[in-house]
Amino acid sequence: MTSLQLLSNPKPFSSLYSFTVIPLNPFNPKTLRPPNTFQKPKLYPTKTTILSVLQYNRKPQLAGETPRVVVITSGKGGVGKTTTTANVGLSLARLGFSVVAIDADVGLRNLDLLLGLENRVNYTVVEILNGDCRLDQALVRDKRWSNFELLCISKPRSKLPIGFGGKALVWIVEALKDRQEGCPDFILIDCPAGIDAGFITAITPANEAVLVTTPDITSLRDADRVTGLLECDGIRDVKMIVNRVRTDMIKGEDMMSALDVQEMLGLALLGVIPEDSEVIRSTNRGFPLVLNQPPTLAGLAFEQAAWRLVEQDSMRAVMVEEEPKKSGFFSFFGG
Repeated sequence: MTSLQLLSNPKPFSSLYSFTVIPLNPFNPKTLRPPNTFQKPKLYPTKTTILSVLQYNRKPQLAGETPRVVVITSGKGGVGKTTTTANVGLSLARLGFSVVAIDADVGLRNLDLLLGLENRVNYTVVEILNGDCRLDQALVRDKRWSNFELLCISKPRSKLPIGFGGKALVWIVEALKDRQEGCPDFILIDCPAGIDAGFITAITPANEAVLVTTPDITSLRDADRVTGLLECDGIRDVKMIVNRVRTDMIKGEDMMSALDVQEMLGLALLGVIPEDSEVIRSTNRGFPLVLNQPPTLAGLAFEQAAWRLVEQDSMRAVMVEEEPKKSGFFSFFGG
């Protein structure tokens, strides 16, 4: 049983922003109330504000061996891979885990823009391979969360070495494991769109994958093809995030639900992200959605997906039923 707490003059918190969850003792007669008891709402002063902080009773337990190398892919472009990498990565950092995000999109890198770190990328993997800099010089540490770092493969309009491929990215991952600062808990690889050489390079060092898709037939066809390629490469732990879900269109049977998507692809569901206009605003500002105060529904969904990723858990899709029609006098005549 949970309750909401009203606090005046709230202090800033660095935890996840959502509803304040306070566990109640069911055996305490002061907190145990009959379910049908109506309580008159209390009146609070106008200066009193609701502190919406989601306080978990425990820290998520990290499952699996570290580092966990996760590739975030989809096959189709524009479904939200980079947005998912930025928000899930920072959510993991806020949970206390060390994260290194690798932007594997060579020609069209955008992860630094979503994180607001575009002006701090001085060296990339290309300079590391050429011997022009060290690995620690190419890693860009986020000032907001020091346990989150960004690594880009190349700069825009730059040429990659001829020998760059999956083996080179495997060497980078191994170097991250053996660095003096310690092995990171998570290495997130933002995969480019398509299934060409860039896709093969990005999935080579990964041992698990997060498949991002939207509930439309074009994304589902590409996601099904990518799932087969991941399994052929030996990646068996594949989970799915359904992005840009609109409940109103699902009720009108104009969009497939998360349950329909899961039945078609047959993958474990990591999270369902609702359509949110705040995503565009946060992208243009270089401020990830999970850092917004107050939180949005999409930001909370990304945080929950990160929580499940830590514990290698999944969620259950629920069918969205149509709203019952109003019954009245004219309903007999079909009105």
